[in-house]
Amino acid sequence: MKHFFSIIGGMGTIATESYVRLINHRVKISKDQDYLNYSLVNDAQVPDRTAYIKDHSKPNFFYDLKDDIEGQSKLNPDFIVMVCNTAHYFYDDLAALTNVPFLHMMRIAVHNFVENYPKEEKIGLIATEGSIYDHLYADELEKVGKKVELGGPEIQPMVNKLIYDNIKEKGVVDKELYHKILQTMHDKYDCNVILLGCTELSLAQEKAPDHPYNVIDPQSIIADVSIELALKIRNGMDPKEATKKYLYE
Repeated sequence: MKHFFSIIGGMGTIATESYVRLINHRVKISKDQDYLNYSLVNDAQVPDRTAYIKDHSKPNFFYDLKDDIEGQSKLNPDFIVMVCNTAHYFYDDLAALTNVPFLHMMRIAVHNFVENYPKEEKIGLIATEGSIYDHLYADELEKVGKKVELGGPEIQPMVNKLIYDNIKEKGVVDKELYHKILQTMHDKYDCNVILLGCTELSLAQEKAPDHPYNVIDPQSIIADVSIELALKIRNGMDPKEATKKYLYE
């Protein structure tokens, strides 16, 4: 297969399916050959990311992802995407394993926020406890001079219920709960923009977009970037040249 990219997914599988659905439906097609070429690794056995980040006695998810990155690198894809926010905890270590351009979903989302909402000094963040505990998004936002609002103690239990109890365990999106979280972040904590720092939250946005709130959806953004890069490379641009604008340090 020529001119393809690799997707490291399975964290979780339903969220990865959402990303694949986005790229398949957003690319403009008139025939089968217009779709993108990609290799999908749906590694559902990757240990829980939040569990390890909060407690290093739990199974370390690095080694599973190491195998995935090294295995895909041997196929020589044009670039790699990893559709899990919390897994970016090990991004630097994983990127060091390959010469293939490896997109950083979180950094791309943060720069999208800066570009589209330049006057906003802060952004509301809803995410897994792992991402919040290790300041994964907070650190990226601090680099570009923005502040993070996490809300009060009532927010995380609602987010956990939406991610784990509903989407991961039951495969369903609780629309009312998702909208309640956004409304609370907006009305009570003065967040004009809310960042969806987990791909399960991106799935919630895909399934329940009928709300008035501004969101930064990293999975939706990386889907658009994936399409842009794949088409540029298919049309003759060098992969390293094409991806350079998105490889934020």
